[in-house]
Amino acid sequence: MSTLEPPYHRVREEVARRADALWAVATALHADPEPAFAEHRAAALLTGELGRAGFAVRREVAGLPTAFTACSGREGPTVALLLEYDALPGLGHACGHNLIAAAGLGAALVADAVLDGGEGSVLAVGTPAEEGGGGKALEVAAGVFDDVDAALMFHPGVYDWVRAPLTAQEQYRIGFRGRAAHPTGNPTEGIDALAALIELFNVLSAVGRRLPEGSHVQGIITHGGTATNIVPEYAEGRFGLRALTTGALDELADQLRTCAEGVARATGTSFEVERASVRYEHFRDSEVLSEHFAGHLTRAGINLSPPTPGVYLGSSDIGNVSARVPSIHPFVAIMGSDGSDHTPEFAAAAASERGRRVLEAVVEALACTAVDVLRDAGLRARAWDRHR
Repeated sequence: MSTLEPPYHRVREEVARRADALWAVATALHADPEPAFAEHRAAALLTGELGRAGFAVRREVAGLPTAFTACSGREGPTVALLLEYDALPGLGHACGHNLIAAAGLGAALVADAVLDGGEGSVLAVGTPAEEGGGGKALEVAAGVFDDVDAALMFHPGVYDWVRAPLTAQEQYRIGFRGRAAHPTGNPTEGIDALAALIELFNVLSAVGRRLPEGSHVQGIITHGGTATNIVPEYAEGRFGLRALTTGALDELADQLRTCAEGVARATGTSFEVERASVRYEHFRDSEVLSEHFAGHLTRAGINLSPPTPGVYLGSSDIGNVSARVPSIHPFVAIMGSDGSDHTPEFAAAAASERGRRVLEAVVEALACTAVDVLRDAGLRARAWDRHR
C-alpha cells in the first residue's frame, strides 16, 4: 500500500503509466532539433499530445507561429506548466529543452488526470525561442499570463539548485557615422567611424572594471567599413548587457549610451543607439512554491540546495514571467558539475538514462506542485503575498 498522501499517490501512478510515452516525446524532440521560432514539428507533436488528452489547444498565440496554449477548460484558479522546445544551431538540444518540454507536457497531463474538475484550470504554455528570441517575454506582453496564479517549469543542468540565479539581459546596436575619405589622398577630410567604435570598446573596458557584481558588457563589431583604402564613414557594433536586476540593467544601458555619446563628441562622429533584442528580466523566485517543489522532489532522492553565491547561469525569458506571476525555475542535474550546458556532452546527457530518471522525478514533483497550487487557496495567497 502506498505511503504517499492522496492525491500524491495518484500522481505517482499516472507518471509511471505515462513514463514510456513521455520519454518517447523527449527523445523524438532530441532527434529532431529545431531552432528558435522554427519549432514547427515540436509544436505539432506537443499540441497533438495535449489535444488527444482533451485539452483545448490554441495555436499561434501572441502572434508567434510556434507558440501555443492548451487548457484543461475548468474555471477557477489557473496553474501554468511551461514548455520550452527550441534547440541550439549546430548543437541540437544542448540546453535540454527536449526534457523541459516533456516535463511540462507530462506534468500538465498528470495534474489534469488527477484533479476531479472543480479545483481550477491546468494550462500548458508552449514557449518558443528561449535561446535569444524571447518567446515568453512576447507572450507576457500579449497577456498570456494575465489570469495565471503560478507558472511552473524546471531546467536540466549540472547542479541541483532550488532556484535559478538568472540575470537580466538585453542587446543594443550602436552605430557611428563619420565621413569617408582616401587615407593618403585627403586623410584630413575623413572622420573615421571605425576608430570611434574601437574607442567605445576601450572606454567600455575601463568602465567594466568598476561595474557591480553580475554586470558586464560584451561587444562585437558587426560592420567596420568597406575597403582598406577608404576611411570608414560608418561602423556598427552589437553589445550584450547583463545585470543582476532589471533595474541595474537600465542603469547599465544608460551608461552605454553615455559612453557612446562621449566618444561621438570626442571623435566628431554622430551616433545612434537602439535595442536589438527582446529584454530578458531577472528571475524572481517564488520561494513559497519552490519549497513545495523541492519537497516533492526529495521523494525521488534528489535534494535541491540554494545556488552557490556569486555563480550566475545566464539569462532566460522566464524572468519576464516571474515579474508578473509567482514562478519557479529549479535546476536539476543530468550530468556532473564538471560539465556545462551548450556543449555536445550536455546534448548527449539530455537523451541519457540519467536524463530519463530526472524527467520522471520532475514530472511527479511539478504535477504535485500544480495540484497543491490549485487545491490550496492559502498556498496561492502566500505565494502572491511574497510575490508582491
